[in-house]
Amino acid sequence: MDLIRRLFTAALVAGVLSGTAASVVQQATTVPLILEAEKYEVVTPPPATSASPAGAPAHQHGPVREIGEGVPTTLDEAMQRIGLTIAANLLTGVAYALLLGAAILLAGRPVDARRGLVWGMGGFVAVSLAPAFGLPPELPGMAGAELELRQLWWLSAAAGAGVGMAALAFARNRLVIAAAILAAALPHLIGAPHPESAEGAVPPELAAHFVTASLGGAALFWAILGATCGWLMSGLVRETESRPALRVQPGAR
Repeated sequence: MDLIRRLFTAALVAGVLSGTAASVVQQATTVPLILEAEKYEVVTPPPATSASPAGAPAHQHGPVREIGEGVPTTLDEAMQRIGLTIAANLLTGVAYALLLGAAILLAGRPVDARRGLVWGMGGFVAVSLAPAFGLPPELPGMAGAELELRQLWWLSAAAGAGVGMAALAFARNRLVIAAAILAAALPHLIGAPHPESAEGAVPPELAAHFVTASLGGAALFWAILGATCGWLMSGLVRETESRPALRVQPGAR
């Protein structure tokens, strides 16, 4: 019970620190890009025809975007969005910290802040970088395939990358390593789901900037989470290793 309590404590501290840092960075990097993209997401249908001389063909107009709509217009709306973003980042941080801490305990290897940073970078590769090769972070207004298909592909890519890295780090059987690498590569060989038409209202340079900023923020998030988890769990892993295993004495019932 004490082991579980200390694991939850470490996950809570690491999740709050990493989630808070991610929230601050997002307000300066990705949030302005999202607000800018939302301007392009609001589109009003054009009038059917324009006035033209009798007998002349009607002239068709393209869609008219109402720039400036779709973004927070009052202080209350802006604060609500910021609050929801912080809450989501904190919950995500604690959840990922629990998974990372459980993986560290299962590995049973010595850990400290430096080794925890390595674990955190592994989490970044599995959860953010590997899936981004097929499905990079998307802004509002960008064309995308069905949400369920994208979520399923992301889950398979993240799980495959995690299994592949774990096998490379801890497995000794070459067949197991080869199977894990194949599992990591399989989602990318199949290909991520994409819409039939990649056309979108968001300018390509804005989308590229968002991908870079999102991955940079995710790397910082996982670095803080991993280093903090490793630092707080260093004594916990040592205690786990030093505990004698329960042995059944001959004839004992």
